[in-house]
Amino acid sequence: MATSPSETEQSNTGFIRGLGLLDSTMIVAGSMIGSGIFIVSADISRQVGSPGWLLVVWIVTGLLTVGAALSYGELAAMMPRAGGMYVYLKEAFSPLWGFLYGWTHFLVIGTATIAAVSIAFSRFTGVLLPQISEANYLIEPIRIGSSSYAFSLSTAQLLGIVMIVLLTLMNTRGLKLGKLIQNSFTFAKTGSLIALIVLGIIVGLVWYPDIAAANFGDLWTIRGSIQNVGATSANDSGAAIASLLTAMGMLIAICVAQTNSLFSADAWHNVTFTAGEVQNPKRNLPLSLLLGTGGVITLYLLANIAYLVTLRFEDIQKVPSDRVGSATADVIFPGAGAVIMAVAIMISTFGCNNGLIIAGARAYYAMAKDGLFFKAAGELNKFHVPAWAIVIQGILSVLYVLPRTVNQAADGKVTYGNLYGDLLTYVISAALIFYILAIVAVFVLRVKQPDAERPYKAFGYPIIPALYIIGASIILIVLFVYQTTATWPGLLIVLTGVPVYFIWKAVSGKKDASEQT
Repeated sequence: MATSPSETEQSNTGFIRGLGLLDSTMIVAGSMIGSGIFIVSADISRQVGSPGWLLVVWIVTGLLTVGAALSYGELAAMMPRAGGMYVYLKEAFSPLWGFLYGWTHFLVIGTATIAAVSIAFSRFTGVLLPQISEANYLIEPIRIGSSSYAFSLSTAQLLGIVMIVLLTLMNTRGLKLGKLIQNSFTFAKTGSLIALIVLGIIVGLVWYPDIAAANFGDLWTIRGSIQNVGATSANDSGAAIASLLTAMGMLIAICVAQTNSLFSADAWHNVTFTAGEVQNPKRNLPLSLLLGTGGVITLYLLANIAYLVTLRFEDIQKVPSDRVGSATADVIFPGAGAVIMAVAIMISTFGCNNGLIIAGARAYYAMAKDGLFFKAAGELNKFHVPAWAIVIQGILSVLYVLPRTVNQAADGKVTYGNLYGDLLTYVISAALIFYILAIVAVFVLRVKQPDAERPYKAFGYPIIPALYIIGASIILIVLFVYQTTATWPGLLIVLTGVPVYFIWKAVSGKKDASEQT
């Protein structure tokens, strides 16, 4: 009997294809749902200023994310091996482009996100255990000279580190344990989000119909003042010009607001990093991308509707610490909402980090196999997982928990932020560049490899992929023009990979030559 392609790849790589359709979908959904959906709508509401535009922002995010997934599935089914976007960019453009993505993912996108999610877990644990706090220091902030950076170790940071170490070690013990954690926590947090939506809509419509009437009866009137993200008010230039300027300002505001909503929906493609471990990948990878992204985006939109039927829009704009989910839960369960939501977000962030840790390490494994990462990361342990890639990822993630940014107010008061927060702000736009390139790769590979097997072809090709590229490019251009301090540094982070690529390639070449002799 002939050996199937998937069986051959399994025997050649050593990976175990232990992820079914449900497991793959849980990685998609679990990696997407973290703490963002419970928080970012407050900032978005300040950026766009009305309930209608808040929903538009999420609809745009949904169309972009699902559109990308429908197109991306072609690449996943065509090249079902470990590495995901690293592999696709390498095949479509060049090894350099693949490395730039893998390098940026290792340097910031993957590791800094793991650090951020771990601290989000700690912050909401602090609602239950007040001793867990970023202000409760085991080691007081140690400032680095006169710079704007410091190092510290608080109880919140310590818990975040423990979370990363625990999940890292558990995922070195094999795929079976990792997917058990992933499925359990994704089911739990999805159920929590569904409960918040259903109960919020019921309670809001039945007990607080005036709130829904105020928000949905007047969707487009701007409440309060829009954040300075490019929105322009009418002036003396004439009604037509003023309307045009206002429309342009709102377009800019919507584009800038995507940094929040797209970040909440990020990591939707992470399952493709694990393609070498997915059963029947030519079917299950594109299907899990569609089911996962479609399901999560639907829940995100419904969650915002739940917010709008339980909270006045003006209250969403100024909710303490932007915790819109907690405020909604407090309407449903007066006095207990904060605790209930804290537990829900702890579950959500734990499952989210597990998915990020499972997926990201497989990209570094693929890079190492090409001689573009630490050699040990390209080896599988006795449990058939890239343990060293997982450990190296965990080490950098832990290191990102410790540095703090120092912010000094005019009155001399000093507050501390987190370095990973700045880094993630910088690379959101950079990540969007890679997403655009990945969808462009669908077109490129249709030309470069016209005869390659394509078990799944991009839905709506070429229209839907082209629309994604156009829409995402418009957002990207707006971000680079109007959010310069948050975008150009991200591009510089990506470009640091250029010399690193050639250095690693040269070192790898010398090692190969010495081994041959």
